[in-house]
Amino acid sequence: MALVKREDAKVIKFDDITQDAAHLWNQTYDYLRQFHGPIVRTWFSELTPIGLNAGVLTISCRTIVQKRHLVHHCKDLFTQSVQAVSGRLITLEFICDEPESVGTHLRLSEETVLSPDFTFDNFIIGPTNELAYSTCQAVVREPGKLYNPLFIHGAPGLGKTHLLQATCQALLKTAPDVHIEYVSCDHFINLFIAAVHNGTTMEFRNRFRQRPDVLIVDDVHFLAKVETTQEEFFHTFNALFQSGRQIILSSDSMPGEIPMLEQRLVSRFVHGMIAPIGRPCFETRCGIVRHKARLRGIIMPEDVIVTIARRYEDNVRELEGAISKIHGCAMLNGGKYDMETAVKALGEATPASDRIVSLQQIVSQVTSVYGVRVPDLQGKSRSRSIALPRQIAMYLARKKTHHSLAEIGGFFGGRDHTTVLHAVKTIEDACRTNPALRHRLEELESEIDKEALRSTGFQQNHLRRQFGT
Repeated sequence: MALVKREDAKVIKFDDITQDAAHLWNQTYDYLRQFHGPIVRTWFSELTPIGLNAGVLTISCRTIVQKRHLVHHCKDLFTQSVQAVSGRLITLEFICDEPESVGTHLRLSEETVLSPDFTFDNFIIGPTNELAYSTCQAVVREPGKLYNPLFIHGAPGLGKTHLLQATCQALLKTAPDVHIEYVSCDHFINLFIAAVHNGTTMEFRNRFRQRPDVLIVDDVHFLAKVETTQEEFFHTFNALFQSGRQIILSSDSMPGEIPMLEQRLVSRFVHGMIAPIGRPCFETRCGIVRHKARLRGIIMPEDVIVTIARRYEDNVRELEGAISKIHGCAMLNGGKYDMETAVKALGEATPASDRIVSLQQIVSQVTSVYGVRVPDLQGKSRSRSIALPRQIAMYLARKKTHHSLAEIGGFFGGRDHTTVLHAVKTIEDACRTNPALRHRLEELESEIDKEALRSTGFQQNHLRRQFGT
């Protein structure tokens, strides 16, 4: 009996389902791209159909990471799609040639599911994440030697998890016998509590202290939740560190700023390399949007890329969300990824961060509040009365405009991008401990936004009058 797929009045026939796995997979892949676009990645085109036997379509992938991603995140939709295409109750099986175990131990624990998207090749490097990126690559080359422990910190959504998973995947490629334990801190806590409850603490300690060559813990700041877990992690850390095994940690805060974290843990975390990740600059955000769209097989026009990068400044996840919204809208709009589709998907409302803010407006507000002159901000004086307003002006220029670090540095007396980065970090750190400064900055930003809104509104009204709209 021939299999059929009805779609837009077309009928696709499969003459012999037992011998036509490749044809069935090709039609399933087309169906996925049309009806389940958000899950599709360019590497899906590299999946190979091996055979179709007893109602099971076997698909081969290249790596453990790809196989686990497909099983945990894609299998249901793949199954629905192959059944829609074939008209039969066909299921899927995923296999890979890469070894999953070393001896009796899995190279990755069974519950570890990594994203194939989170590789070094897919990480967009910018001035605010370059250090973290380079140290992770150094760890892959010589685990346990150069940077141990490695502590990566930054606000949520800036790429910490991407780097941790990229390090995992690179280690699996370069060190075939490596045993990695990659866990979130929450999962570590839950496993320890369960072990205490079930009387299996020795098994837990064997898993985290004896077996791994590399321990990677994401969001380690959650250790502050449970005092007994801090005790356990302290001994786990010591056991691994003293035997020369690599430890990589990520956190939203620097070690000393994690509330209720024991000082002995803080001292161990700062013993190795501390690598910050900051908010991506405009150029980096454009690169992220361009690359993440390409991973989905989407070629976005440059004006749409720029629009997304300007609208979402603080969080890479927001950039991905914008791509998903535009992709969904494009599927309803004939596959067009133009500005009209972007406006429909993202809305026309202009957030404060997208208003036209000029360096002149920022400088005008800063000089007015602090009683300094523009030549002072652009000069070489390092006195506190000049340096602080200059750093604040650089910080606000970085946050409120779309100028590059080099452009901002050039405006403030020909300084380089590292000076601007230092100014931004100095003000960010000061705001955490100085409520008065934080309040003054909020007032400055409010005034700058009001001025930008007035000037933007004037320009829009001027254009309306000019064109008679």
